[in-house]
Amino acid sequence: MADPADSQANQGKVESRKLNKQMLGKLLVIAVLMFGFGYGLVPVYKKICEVTGVNFLTPKDATVEAPANTQVDKSRTITVEFDGNSQGPWRFRPTVSSLQVHPGEMTQVVYEVVNKQSRKMDAQAIPSYAPQQAAAFFKKVECFCFTQQTLGPNQAKEMPVVFYIDPAIPKDVKLITLSYTFFEIAGQPDKAG
Repeated sequence: MADPADSQANQGKVESRKLNKQMLGKLLVIAVLMFGFGYGLVPVYKKICEVTGVNFLTPKDATVEAPANTQVDKSRTITVEFDGNSQGPWRFRPTVSSLQVHPGEMTQVVYEVVNKQSRKMDAQAIPSYAPQQAAAFFKKVECFCFTQQTLGPNQAKEMPVVFYIDPAIPKDVKLITLSYTFFEIAGQPDKAG
């Protein structure tokens, strides 16, 4: 004969399994709903951002132009002449002799140097300006004159100068000459090469 205590224990196990399966089903439904809710938030968030104009990265019209630099004085043009002098057996010159620039406009010019020697050379470029008052308004952002240059034997190198002219420059200045003197740094020639 079956013990009523065993029968009750088996019935408790069956009921416990039934409750566990129900709980597992509820948890799976909740997990699927949470995933769906998170996935559905992306288009809702994009739409909210588009409507409010907050944090919307892609414009509706692909033909939108980049904003203009309002610090450029398009009403004025200044001619900048470039000059290169060298103290030593190498060639040093700008790739263009002059440019027309507007005050505030970022401009780049390239100088080229060729070491005609069969040894390594360390050199430095020193700028000068004419008229002298233009020096305070000639703003170099990048320049080979900021650092010492090392050229290998018979090496050619192109070196950029990125600059703008401060729009506060006096209106009577219409021509600026930027001249560099390129010279070997004394006492540092490479005797081995």
